[in-house]
Amino acid sequence: MAAKRLKVRRSDDDWKRRLTDEQYRVLRQKGTERPFTGKHLTETRQGVYRCAGCGQELFPSDAKFDTDCGWPSFTGPAEREAVEEHEDLTQGMRRTEVLCSRCAGHLGHVFDDGPGPAGLRYCINSAALDFSERKSARGEDR
Repeated sequence: MAAKRLKVRRSDDDWKRRLTDEQYRVLRQKGTERPFTGKHLTETRQGVYRCAGCGQELFPSDAKFDTDCGWPSFTGPAEREAVEEHEDLTQGMRRTEVLCSRCAGHLGHVFDDGPGPAGLRYCINSAALDFSERKSARGEDR
């Protein structure tokens, strides 16, 4: 049985103090960074992507793949419980929004046009992510 995840709840002012303007816009206001501008788009090192809001592990680097869509894309989260998915009907589209399950930060969207058996593409804003490089063969992160 998975351990219950503690939720991170902060005031809006606290989020503004802790996050950069771009992180706040993406994570707390459901913004989207411009395509092909994110710092993690071309990242190829081995490691783990964490939520920039709360530090929860979200995506392993081996789930990342190149899509030429303009945002980092992943086949799936590190653990299913790391993210929540909600219907998003904004901007005249029907999409599935992806949120961090710990702090409810907006990460991006998931689409059904990805590779592999699940066929999913988690299209995630770089501003919503921090990256920790794996520093050893044993899988320890920096």
